[in-house]
Amino acid sequence: QVQLTESGGGPVQAGDSLRITCTASGRSVSIYSLAWFRRAPGKEREFVGQIMRTSDVGEASGSLMDRFTILKENGMNKTHLEMKHLRPEETANYFCAARMVESPKYNVWGRGTQVTVSS
Repeated sequence: QVQLTESGGGPVQAGDSLRITCTASGRSVSIYSLAWFRRAPGKEREFVGQIMRTSDVGEASGSLMDRFTILKENGMNKTHLEMKHLRPEETANYFCAARMVESPKYNVWGRGTQVTVSS
């Protein structure tokens, strides 16, 4: 069993940088990949990026690639989402999800950490 806990969110100004962290406890050695998602008020869940257990650096989604970086430390125990030049429209609850080695999909979810970007 794995539990995911996000931390590091909070209020920032537009243009600021922020690093948020996903900490895995329990059977973290069985995590195959870990992804970040976000959900803004009134909007659908959006995939932000993911990192594989075999990689040191993850891959952010599409247009986020030039501003968002996904890193890990201590295996898959901690995964960081580093965000630069944040925009007000990126205000959202950011949460992580794990895909276990025996699962074909992301099946363990954290509750998220709120990031609020003011203009």
